Amino acid sequence: MTVAKNYRTATLLVHQGHDRDPATGAAVVPIYPASTYHHPGGKSGEFDYSRSGNPSRQQVEEAIALLEGGCRGFAYATGMAAVGSALALFKSGDHLIAPEDLYGGSWRYLNQVLPQQGIEVSFVDTCEVARIAAAIQPTTRGIFLETPSNPLFKITDLRGVVALAKERNLLTLLDNTFMTPLLQRPLDLGIDVVIHSATKFLGGHSDLMAGLVAVADLELGKRLKFFQNAFGAVLSPFDCFLLARGIKTLKLRLEASQQNAAILAERLAAHPAVDRVLYPGRSDFPGRATHFAQASGAGAILAFELRESSAVRPLLEKLRLPIIAPSLGGVETILTHCWSMSHAAIPAADKRRLGIRESLVRISAGIEDVEDLWEDLQQALA
Repeated sequence: MTVAKNYRTATLLVHQGHDRDPATGAAVVPIYPASTYHHPGGKSGEFDYSRSGNPSRQQVEEAIALLEGGCRGFAYATGMAAVGSALALFKSGDHLIAPEDLYGGSWRYLNQVLPQQGIEVSFVDTCEVARIAAAIQPTTRGIFLETPSNPLFKITDLRGVVALAKERNLLTLLDNTFMTPLLQRPLDLGIDVVIHSATKFLGGHSDLMAGLVAVADLELGKRLKFFQNAFGAVLSPFDCFLLARGIKTLKLRLEASQQNAAILAERLAAHPAVDRVLYPGRSDFPGRATHFAQASGAGAILAFELRESSAVRPLLEKLRLPIIAPSLGGVETILTHCWSMSHAAIPAADKRRLGIRESLVRISAGIEDVEDLWEDLQQALA
């Protein structure tokens, strides 16, 4: 059955673009490991070579387009492959604007790879649209965004940026990994290109790497399809199967994780070892009103700063339940020391200037019993 776009998100998560194999009626779209396809009489059909298209990949590409309310979706081997492929929409001589605070891998690509391709990037505080406007140059062609930002949870007014971008004829790109299509729908707000590290919440089980992109404009879709086929950093059929399976349970997983994150955020804020907590769901969170004007939830990720940097090492050594790793979005709670893990690519001086301190820790809440998580955090913070 081909699924209609007018179903609600929870239904689309389960049934996606196709909810059964058209050949057999199987409840799962098969894994097609074929690298190439027969051309009857020398004429190609819908599929001809798996770099160009594969039925397993088509499943997740149609799914992300449906979930984001777009017309085309694209699946890549990693989240960074998705970021790099989306940024291939720009060419030498172009200028981009990006947030000061963003994922370390994206910072590295924007700060070190794009300049080698002749693309200049200006990093600004995107919390204020006026600062973005002030950074626009005659060669500016696009604005790359994260909201909430990683790891400082800075909130960008997407409607304000979209209005500015349309006025100046600029392309807007947003990494929606933290929020997922379940909590934030950037295309509905006018964003041109939405990017996901599907390794995280969409996959949800820390067992694959994947990237997704969705657009609402057919012409942009054609350009992205050309580069995807030319560059070839596509998602493998088996990982497509894992990703499609993970997407089916996103609503249940994210709701449970978000509930745990909210409880942990409040308890950590009251702990004497903690200096501050960054979480959009807290009443004192800066940017809360803007966040909830464009998102339907606070998400499952929070960050907190310890009062003493010297307490970080004992915390990492004492914790038992969380996976200590540079990732997020799994069913298990994942704790990240941003300074040395997710943002290790950013020089120390730049991290300090941006406010990413050695005492900053990020938690991606899993679906465990929150009391077990809290007891573990308490003993590790003691």
